[in-house]
Amino acid sequence: MNRTKQIVEKLLQLAGIQINGHNPWDIQVHDERLYARVLAQGSLGLGEAYLDGWWDVQQLDEFFNRILQARLDKKVRGDWKIILQVVLASLGNLQNKKRAYDIGKHHYDLGNDLYEAMLDERLVYTCGYWKKAKTLAEAQEEKLDLVCKKLNLQAGQTVLDIGCGWGSFAKFASQKYGAHVVGVTVSQEQIELGKKNCAGLPVELRYQDYRDIKNEKFDHIVSLGMFEHVGYKNYRTYMEIARRVLKDSGLFLLHTIGGLHSVKTTDPWIAKYIFPNSMLPSLKQLSVAIEGLFVMEDWHSFGADYDKTLMMWFQNFDQHWQKLKHQYSDRFYRMWKYYLLCCAGSFRARKNQLWQIVLSKNGVVGGYPSVR
Repeated sequence: MNRTKQIVEKLLQLAGIQINGHNPWDIQVHDERLYARVLAQGSLGLGEAYLDGWWDVQQLDEFFNRILQARLDKKVRGDWKIILQVVLASLGNLQNKKRAYDIGKHHYDLGNDLYEAMLDERLVYTCGYWKKAKTLAEAQEEKLDLVCKKLNLQAGQTVLDIGCGWGSFAKFASQKYGAHVVGVTVSQEQIELGKKNCAGLPVELRYQDYRDIKNEKFDHIVSLGMFEHVGYKNYRTYMEIARRVLKDSGLFLLHTIGGLHSVKTTDPWIAKYIFPNSMLPSLKQLSVAIEGLFVMEDWHSFGADYDKTLMMWFQNFDQHWQKLKHQYSDRFYRMWKYYLLCCAGSFRARKNQLWQIVLSKNGVVGGYPSVR
């Protein structure tokens, strides 16, 4: 057995994974060059080797869950620990160089047909709320309703939706609660379809960066699944803008994926193929960005719900693939499957979190009644 295979096999065994084993989470290797590629390139090499068909696994989500839950750095000793440290360093370190991420740059403009097939009928591209829900559609409606209740949204109030997507929250808040919503997004395809979906409602969707919002004031602000694209250098600026455009009596609800540690990069494979320049904020980074600007009224964590949401998205994507394949390559299928299922595994392992944070400018008089 060559040295690189021996190293990878040893590491996988610590996670309960066998090479060419019989469990659904066991990796099936089709090209022996995989081992050297993974040790040299970390997660980027692992992901690209999957796209190239060098390996497969029946349950990608569970494969990643086991890898992440194993906490290999706590188990490996001596020479193995040194080797693992090299691997983990490559897994978490993206060099600060300009690269052309042609696939990732237009994530939200890949095609509305893809998202219409994968998401619920409202086109909600954020974590659902599965407390009572039985279906994806119910989970997304429950999440949207939860947001409105946390804001204590009233008819006639104005809401700024930063990163509005296809207008799913805007449409729901205007139809169900009588709110007037202004949504901003940097995706042209989202704007075009969103305007059609919200036609006739008190909703204005703009092709606009949040930093270009000027002399306006809103009763409330929501931001659902957009903060992951802000970048650590802009966290404070983001909060300053939110404070400036929020009325003194208003509430700001931030819905974001979070990480366990403060980082300034993202996973190299995710950065290259899915979300360029994205990163997950930590508790510390958020608290520093918020400090002195807002009172933290409520912090709700329900990351396990994202595992279920992602699995439903993959199920929908997989079921509709025959209708989509004439527009997308087989390599795209493997890429999208890898993206959805590795993310599901990371939430299952509790390495990624999902937070809804309610903020006020001066503190809610008498206290904020938390909603679940």
